[in-house]
Amino acid sequence: MSPRPGLHEPAHYELRVGGHLDEHWASWFGGLTLIHDDDGTTTLHGVVTDQAELHGLLARVRDLGATLISVKATDVPDEADGLPA
Repeated sequence: MSPRPGLHEPAHYELRVGGHLDEHWASWFGGLTLIHDDDGTTTLHGVVTDQAELHGLLARVRDLGATLISVKATDVPDEADGLPA
C-alpha cells in the first residue's frame, strides 16, 4: 500500500488551544508562531514538515495539558514562515 499524497510533504497548519501560552513555548512547538486571540485562545501556526511532526506537536499540546480546540491545514503560507506566498 503506497502512502497518500502529502503525508511526507511540508504543509502550513494552525493549531488552536485554550488559554494564552507564553512566547517561550514557541521553541518547544518547533518554532511555530504563537498568536494570542481575543477570545482567550492561542493560535500556533507555521510549517509542519510531515505528519510525524504534526503528531509530535499534538502530543506536546497533550503533555502541556492544554485544551486542543482545532487543527487546520492552511493553503496560503504566511510571510512569517519564511516561505514565499
